[in-house]
Amino acid sequence: MRILLIHSDYIKYKTKSKTKIAEKIEDKKKEGKFENSLVVFTAVEKEDEKNPEAVVENATSEIKDIFSKVGAETIVIYPYAHLSSSLSSPDTAKNILKDMEARLIKDGLNVQRVPFGWYKSFEVSCKGHPLSELSRTIIAEEKPKEEKFEDEKSQFYILSEGKLHGTDNYPYQSSDLEKLVAYELGKLKSSGEEPPHVKIMREKSLADYEPSADVGHLRWYPKGRLIRDLLADYVYNLVTERGAMPVETPIMYDLDDEAIRVHAEKFGERQYRLGTKNKDLMLRYACCFGAFRILTDTFLTWKNLPLSIYELSTYSFRLEKRGEVVGLKRLRGFTMPDMHTVCADLNQALAEFDQQIVMCAQTGGDLNINYEAIMRVTADFLKNNEEWVYHAAEKVGKPVLLEILPRRKHYWISKMDFAAIDYLGRPIENPTIQIDVESGERFDITYLNPEEEENNPIIIHCSPTGSIERVIGSLLENSAIKMAEKPPMFPVWLSPTQVRILPIAERHLDFALKLADDLKDEQVRVDVDDRQETVGKKIRNAGGEWVPYVIVVGDKELEGGQMMVNVRETQQKVLMDKKELIDRIRMETEDMPFRRLPLSLKLSGRVQF
Repeated sequence: MRILLIHSDYIKYKTKSKTKIAEKIEDKKKEGKFENSLVVFTAVEKEDEKNPEAVVENATSEIKDIFSKVGAETIVIYPYAHLSSSLSSPDTAKNILKDMEARLIKDGLNVQRVPFGWYKSFEVSCKGHPLSELSRTIIAEEKPKEEKFEDEKSQFYILSEGKLHGTDNYPYQSSDLEKLVAYELGKLKSSGEEPPHVKIMREKSLADYEPSADVGHLRWYPKGRLIRDLLADYVYNLVTERGAMPVETPIMYDLDDEAIRVHAEKFGERQYRLGTKNKDLMLRYACCFGAFRILTDTFLTWKNLPLSIYELSTYSFRLEKRGEVVGLKRLRGFTMPDMHTVCADLNQALAEFDQQIVMCAQTGGDLNINYEAIMRVTADFLKNNEEWVYHAAEKVGKPVLLEILPRRKHYWISKMDFAAIDYLGRPIENPTIQIDVESGERFDITYLNPEEEENNPIIIHCSPTGSIERVIGSLLENSAIKMAEKPPMFPVWLSPTQVRILPIAERHLDFALKLADDLKDEQVRVDVDDRQETVGKKIRNAGGEWVPYVIVVGDKELEGGQMMVNVRETQQKVLMDKKELIDRIRMETEDMPFRRLPLSLKLSGRVQF
């Protein structure tokens, strides 16, 4: 069932003519007007025919919850087939709508039901507050009865050197960890400021908002695209070196597939939905659906496990709330590296998790980003695997925030999240690892054990860096934080221009171009500022673009083999020859991917984005 809930100043309707499936009504039902009402536009779907009682129960529960929050006086149930392309039979729809009305009236609520099967004109005035327009998908499944816990809230501790510490009196050595704890415990209030990376990404011509798209979608300029591609190459190398097999899957999925629909419902209202004449589709919010469907159709035995498949999703989509969308930190369309590892049992999953902790922590070192880690576990999992939890936390190499959930709310029983802290003291979620105990069975993924029996595996979800956009956001925020201590810059392997050559006069240009060609041959991204500007202005421009190495070419450089190189990281001028410069860059970029600069060698030939 699909419902659209509108808290209205009023709704009025008038029947025009009836269809073949119209219910019989009294004259007074042929029109109506209801003020301060919660209008529930409703489409009953084929799927609802499996369990009408559960649909009625789940729908009325949702309606009562919203009704209690918005302060409406009346609930108006309005049949509205246009919400779905997969409708139930008319009889089922009428019965479900009548049962919803009866259930809500029984609960003491003022309910009006608009006639079914009539062509109607209507007018509705929406109040316009945050809860005045909501959509919900109601599933035809009975909700499990939840256990009652004395304390339904998570408990938080600092896990350090094999001991648990309270979060209030812990002697924090890392201000970033202290800020992360404050955020997770709800003690950090938002200042409402825009994080500095938004300004930087524009100033450096990396990316910007696309005004002709939905909010939360970006346009990328050549330098920003280069950094994204290098990061994508980096993750690809990281996972394939560890045996993951790259795949590619569609970005949209049919919600008539029960496994996909149930899995998607766990993601709530942050789904992008679209429909065709015969299909109700959803844009993916991660690569899970495609990966799981590949695994469903793959013959696996215990000898194949553990087995990892990897996809870089360009793009995944999440319908984040408009006020939450900001810069590179939270988007509606983003690029997510996604690896799924199939494990025979929990012991194998825990061993794989250990290795993936090391891999995720490595990305922080490779990117020069400080990560703080959160280990999240259910109480039952911690009780049965306490020694492993403590051991896993030690692999991070620093104190870890531990969240203990009273019960399992999601498909995972344990996860670890790594977060960078932005300039304003708020976390940017980056790498994540999750142990999924539901999807193997839900998607009918099986493997043969040594006794040739079919079993459902446990699946580990891992994004070794988090979304590529958030990585770039973290790098920019990190630079803004350290700006008072040292000049901001990207790691050399990610710097769009690694070396800039500044000829002083026209007679020095040929030498500069020859030097640039030599450096290009050695896989160095280099350009030449041949514009008619003073050397001082050229140096300032190079600094504004965070170029790691700047060479001024004058008469001395034409005569000898050594050059004075301005080193951004140390703010020193170092005398070195071409080979020494190449060796230094190779050392700083060792084992990292390389792509050529996708811009004109001469700055005079470039456009300004």
